[in-house]
Amino acid sequence: MNKLSIVTKGFIKENPVLVQLLGCCPTLAVTTSATNGLGMGVSTMAVLICANIVISILKRVIPDKVRIPCYIVVIAGFVTIVQLMLKAYLPALDKSLGLFIPLIVVNCIILGRAEMFASKNSIVDSALDGIGMGLGFTVALGIMGLIREILGNGTAFGVALFGSVPPMGIFMLAPGGFFVFAILIATINFASKGKAIKKKSFGCEGCAMAGSCNSSTCSEKEASA
Repeated sequence: MNKLSIVTKGFIKENPVLVQLLGCCPTLAVTTSATNGLGMGVSTMAVLICANIVISILKRVIPDKVRIPCYIVVIAGFVTIVQLMLKAYLPALDKSLGLFIPLIVVNCIILGRAEMFASKNSIVDSALDGIGMGLGFTVALGIMGLIREILGNGTAFGVALFGSVPPMGIFMLAPGGFFVFAILIATINFASKGKAIKKKSFGCEGCAMAGSCNSSTCSEKEASA
């Protein structure tokens, strides 16, 4: 695979938030401001890059049967480092993001890239994949946070924009988050002419475990279903 395409696919073609619809919980919860969105995105990207590299290095060492717990241990280690660095150098951001920094451990974007990419590719490609997916995640959260902050608080990165014009506070609440999220997804889908968000396959071809399971067992389960 071309090195540049590995990085760029995370922006539009396989954007983890707006196309794959992964990590929706932190996306909706922390994007009440552009600073929070970017802070969460950069923190996740740092963990994603480091975890991809380490998992790619250890892919031949980790036993297949316990690979998921091993991946989680690796991810948790880097999340702890990121959280301690935030507490030391950006305490205000750490307080604002709160519980969602530790919850990066169970972020399906990171575990998904470890399982689907890092465990099957070289160290360099895994690092590039982490950069691309991390940047796509960060940009999506940053844009969503900026839109919600402007409409819901009348500010951009804390700077007042509209003076006496009252903001629409609903955009700082859950309904506003879902509305902006839906608009961004619709925009991506429109720009790609419906090609970005595809119908998912529910057979063996669309299963992440297809390579390690017994195909005859899968066939029997599908037949009984």
